Amino acid sequence: MSIMSVTAATMTSLELVEFINSHRQRQAEAAGQDFPSKGFAKLEHADFMKKVVEVLGGNAGNFSGIYRDSRNREQQCYRLPKRESCLMAMSYSYDLQAAVFDHMTALEAQLGAPGYAVPRTRAEALRLAADLEERAAALQLENQKQAEAIASLESLFLSGETPTQFCKRLNGVNCSRVNSTLLEIGWLYDENRGENGSPRYRVASRVRDKYLTERPRKIAPEGGEAFIKYDLQLLLAGAQRLHQLYMQQKLAMKSTWDGRFTQAKHTGETI
Repeated sequence: MSIMSVTAATMTSLELVEFINSHRQRQAEAAGQDFPSKGFAKLEHADFMKKVVEVLGGNAGNFSGIYRDSRNREQQCYRLPKRESCLMAMSYSYDLQAAVFDHMTALEAQLGAPGYAVPRTRAEALRLAADLEERAAALQLENQKQAEAIASLESLFLSGETPTQFCKRLNGVNCSRVNSTLLEIGWLYDENRGENGSPRYRVASRVRDKYLTERPRKIAPEGGEAFIKYDLQLLLAGAQRLHQLYMQQKLAMKSTWDGRFTQAKHTGETI
């Protein structure tokens, strides 16, 4: 019995360029900058096409395609599957790679489960039934694992804590670099950027009230000018995403990390 395969999720070079520019625009907005501007350049399709050859080498030709421009002329493009799309994104930045991976995973989900040929004999029907039963059992096990993981994560999460406090319970994370990592991936921006003094982190608009929120607090140093400090507060969805980044080794880790991904539940003690 032949099994019909579902078309794999792909992105054209045109779609990837549009995705990358949208990603950069969100980062620029989070940093309070215009797009395009210095540090947030607009990617052109022609430049991306050249980089495909640099990154994929001799394999680039396996993904070549044709599209018609606004004047109905045939132009070259690439149609890249998930692996190659992520490789291209990684050549620009790791946070872009994560965004492309998430996007293509969603595309795969939209394609749905593989279809099956209609069985023509009793033996084929029995084989199909067994295959479907195995798939259902595997899905049930996966759902159970996900539920356990969510329950475990919820036991880690404490309402009102900062990202740094949450990460202190994740084995091996370099907690002194948590905020700088969140700055790099566009969760935060530095309100004190370009000025002397310590960073003043604020929540970027694209993750505000989704992953993080903030609470203003007035600071009046003796002999100094009073100012407003914004305390970062992690939300449950943000804790889930931080934990994903931890498991993907995308958080800064201590040099003494033992390589184990473990976590400690909140005990009520001061962190």
